[in-house]
Amino acid sequence: MDRFMDFMERKFVPVAARIGGQRHLVAIRDGFVAIMPLILAGSTALLLKNTIFKWITPLEVLVPICDQVWWGSLAIMTLLVIFSTAYSLAKSYDVNALAAGLIAVGSYFATLPQSHGDAGWGYIHWGYLQATGLFTGLIVALIATEIFVKLIKKDLTIKMPEEVPPAVGRAFAAVIPGMITMFTFGIVFLIIDKLGGVSLYDVIYEGIQKPLQGFSQGVGSAMLMAMLINLFWFFGLHGANILDPIMNALYLPALTDNAAAIEAGKVAPNVITRVFFDSYVHLGGSGATLALIIAIFIATKKRTEYKEVAKLSAPSGIFQINEPMMFGIPIVLNPILFIPFIITPGILTLIGYIGTATGFAPPTYVAIPWTTPPIIGAFLATGATGASWRAAVLAAINLVVAVLIYLPFIKLADRQRKEEQTN
Repeated sequence: MDRFMDFMERKFVPVAARIGGQRHLVAIRDGFVAIMPLILAGSTALLLKNTIFKWITPLEVLVPICDQVWWGSLAIMTLLVIFSTAYSLAKSYDVNALAAGLIAVGSYFATLPQSHGDAGWGYIHWGYLQATGLFTGLIVALIATEIFVKLIKKDLTIKMPEEVPPAVGRAFAAVIPGMITMFTFGIVFLIIDKLGGVSLYDVIYEGIQKPLQGFSQGVGSAMLMAMLINLFWFFGLHGANILDPIMNALYLPALTDNAAAIEAGKVAPNVITRVFFDSYVHLGGSGATLALIIAIFIATKKRTEYKEVAKLSAPSGIFQINEPMMFGIPIVLNPILFIPFIITPGILTLIGYIGTATGFAPPTYVAIPWTTPPIIGAFLATGATGASWRAAVLAAINLVVAVLIYLPFIKLADRQRKEEQTN
């Protein structure tokens, strides 16, 4: 174990740290964080529409409100993420972030066809704007912002006199870089169109995104992602933040596809979504550390410091916040807890997958806040319907399984302390 830890500290940690601080990944992560209020608003509207407003007949008159909130949030998620990601990336370069965000949105539209089906000119299908467009939108946001920033840095700008208001000066400085960026994506559209394609979105969706989403629905890949998050965490790196851009790009479209299918009265097509992990895997935070807290309360006798940290961490653990446990026990670089901390999310992912795929629990389709307490979160993420109690049971089963995985290792740590006191 010591040799393994030494190898990981020398080889893995420096690479992981660079990944965690990579400018573009940070911009994507911050972009998603910025639109979280809108995602939660749309998900709440979806939940209300399919539960309370459906159960109580007089409240059905309020359903159109929910539809409009969804239309202004989840239905245009790609546009929101494009702007916020480009804004964050440009801000990291210390250039005009507002202009970069607007130009990125315009660049994305420049790649889209101006008609859809028989609708005629000037009609953009909303499918390009919802979560399925995230992958293409993120690529456009990053490339457009890089072009814009490089042109700004080369001083290819229109300079205004000093007496001109700063806002006007910044706007004129962005004119030439913005025009070149927009024309670049207009050329991209022309090339794809002449080669017989439909749009950049269709090329990327069919060639890259669809195969990746198919891969992401495999239980093996989901287990790997869940365990990789914890591997980063074990070495003191925020695994959830590092992998958040990948998790959102792969699993948010799966969530919105499920929501659209259920809204249309169809069967949800995806077992694993973004909130699947919060509902069944991250019980108390990465590594299901609420289960670790319970295991400490059950088995700890000699390691009083474990019990004290567990007492202090329990309130935050109930709301999926586990930093007190990560750095208080600590779990970080703790060789005794390495095995359970890494394998637990993989096992819980497998159980959650089997429980959902077999129909025991309904699929997740509501984007709940990640701070929603375990078990309650699974109930809400599956729509708070009559069948959602089974999702809550599945989450409870996972919590018990996680406790059982941690228990032997907590007993081992306790025995180790007893031997130290004896010697």
